[in-house]
Amino acid sequence: MIKHPLHYLAHYYAVTKPGIIAGNLISVAGGFFLAARGDIDWALFAATAIGLSLVVASGCAINNCIDRDIDACMQRTRNRVTVTGALSARAALLFGLLLGAAGFALLAIYTNAVSVAFAALGFVVYVGIYSLYMKRKSVYGTLVGALSGAVPPVVGYCAVTGRCDAGAMILLVMFCLWQMPHSYAIGIFRYRDYEAAGIPVLPVAQGVAKAKLHIVLYIAVFSLVTVLLPLSGYTGAAFMAVACTTSLWWLAMALRGYRRDIDITGWARQVFAFSIFTITTLSIAMALDFNITAPDLLVLNL
Repeated sequence: MIKHPLHYLAHYYAVTKPGIIAGNLISVAGGFFLAARGDIDWALFAATAIGLSLVVASGCAINNCIDRDIDACMQRTRNRVTVTGALSARAALLFGLLLGAAGFALLAIYTNAVSVAFAALGFVVYVGIYSLYMKRKSVYGTLVGALSGAVPPVVGYCAVTGRCDAGAMILLVMFCLWQMPHSYAIGIFRYRDYEAAGIPVLPVAQGVAKAKLHIVLYIAVFSLVTVLLPLSGYTGAAFMAVACTTSLWWLAMALRGYRRDIDITGWARQVFAFSIFTITTLSIAMALDFNITAPDLLVLNL
């Protein structure tokens, strides 16, 4: 039977992990609009969003090639097209490289060197350090992966400012911290998958109890870092209210994990789901509640 061309296009679409791209688009927009302060260059925004989305899609496609063996061991990933053979590893790799070349070209032409440098940092860390080594070998793989995942809002921010300042660094630390409890929660409710694949995430390598503690601690520190944006003058009172409400609610939810009658798997799913709500809400809030005269603090020359 001859298959319709759309059948093959669906395989290429799936290998880019569209859900991850969508999440990154929200954070890119948050960083971009925060820096734009109401003076939005829509052409620049489109180039930044599309360019970075292509770079993220490239990293995901290449990651699928690298992770074929461990994906086959995990229930949630065993039906990926690179595992089933619906899309060959070679095709996925070439597609990923093409996406990456197009994405970096867009960023290089329409943004600036700082944005390109951060996009390159995220790509190299995710593909070269996290996927090829740290994910499989170290409990600190989650932290390394969190660094790459924190890059998108910084790329959006720097596309406007053209510099790495205190605002960019707050975003980088804030989004990096957010990913830790988000990822540890996944590690808990997907414990059997990670154990079967031999991936040393914290719950598997050092126990669920330690992962619960780290979730609480990371959310607490994340809560403090989020308020640096309004305290430093980058956002206003509305963002402060949103940040405090969502962060403290998330922290209270995390602390529920210490109840004796708690269903750990269900609790971890709730922490994970609320993490997505939290970062989405904060991204929207920073995009809307910017300060017209943001401060010129520390500027790092990249």
